[in-house]
Amino acid sequence: MRSFVLPFILLLFLNCISQTKTELPKDGLVPEFMTGQFEDDYGIRYVINDSLFTMEEHTILHIAEWNLEEQYFIGQNDSLNPYDPLLYTRIDWIQFKDVAPFEWGFCMSVYDAPSADSARAVSSPDRAAPRTGCGGYPFSRMKKINL
Repeated sequence: MRSFVLPFILLLFLNCISQTKTELPKDGLVPEFMTGQFEDDYGIRYVINDSLFTMEEHTILHIAEWNLEEQYFIGQNDSLNPYDPLLYTRIDWIQFKDVAPFEWGFCMSVYDAPSADSARAVSSPDRAAPRTGCGGYPFSRMKKINL
């Protein structure tokens, strides 16, 4: 009987992995200016790639969907995050012109949505007003760094 337990657990694990694939943009690429290591204008550090948004060492967002046309992504908060574990976050972004060294900024439009659908349904921030368009607050400005 024990010889069947390990293969069963392995199949269950592989099935779970296949059910959590990240939906990448159709061309398979995320905006290059948004990937890498960053620091915002508050001194908080980030590492971002096509499937993870990591803020400092304590907050991880597993990116499930990129919407390049509307400039946002949806992710599920990691189970070990100190705030809102396993809930959903929507991050909207804006690309800046002439704000060096800050190339882009983001707005955490919602960080505690009960589902990806409810995070997707949140209203977009006002990108025309980057100093107040994120619910009355500024977009967090991001600059590339080397950690």
